[in-house]
Amino acid sequence: MSWELDSGQPIFKQIVDRIRMDIVSGKYQPGERAPSVRELAAEAAVNPNTMQRAFAELERMGLVYSKRTSGRFITEDKQLIEQMRAQIAEEKVALFLEGMQNLGFGREEMLSFMERYFERNSDQRG
Repeated sequence: MSWELDSGQPIFKQIVDRIRMDIVSGKYQPGERAPSVRELAAEAAVNPNTMQRAFAELERMGLVYSKRTSGRFITEDKQLIEQMRAQIAEEKVALFLEGMQNLGFGREEMLSFMERYFERNSDQRG
């Protein structure tokens, strides 16, 4: 997946969000060695210092940890990953609902809209 960074918010925050999503979605497995700062910086076309700052934030969050000579690794704390996953899901639902309310949809209309959406797309999503 390509790195689509938006100038509307800090780059390091977008990187944190992207890697956090990759962790909670299972792209990176618990205990797996994380790609190097230089590797990801080159892939994302950002300064390595920016990527380093993002990794420092991910460490602060507990999603990655450093081994002195071996690099960084994804946390093995599956409960933390699941909590983070639920938090991201709640954030996305809140944004969706806010957008629907801004369009003038009420609760029942939103639920009906979602049911119709799932019926139309059930064969694609499983």
